[in-house]
Amino acid sequence: MTGGLVVEGRLPSLNEYVAAERANRFKAAAMKRRETERVRDAALAQGCPRFEGPVTVRFLWVEPNRRRDLDNVAFAKKFVLDGLVAAGVLAGDGQRFVVGLQDTFEVDPARPRVVVEVRGA
Repeated sequence: MTGGLVVEGRLPSLNEYVAAERANRFKAAAMKRRETERVRDAALAQGCPRFEGPVTVRFLWVEPNRRRDLDNVAFAKKFVLDGLVAAGVLAGDGQRFVVGLQDTFEVDPARPRVVVEVRGA
């Protein structure tokens, strides 16, 4: 079985999260909660199926430009995986449930987004 969702816009990078953490730990916690809820809401609105067994998750990170380092962009998979768990799409995000992750990157100045594909292993 395969399912997926699209999260419109950019998610925060590792640098943005670290800056928030250094400024005020409550600010970073609020960022994580907000972005996790954003992914959860997208998964629920788009009717993502539930997966009980192990899955592989593919991420297509569509950025508005090439300014952010790819590893900083892909850090946001933490928000995505936590949001999928919060939505009930995944039973968990540990190695028992997620057995593979794949990242690809594109640029689209008009429509930055994250396209997520979940595939039963």
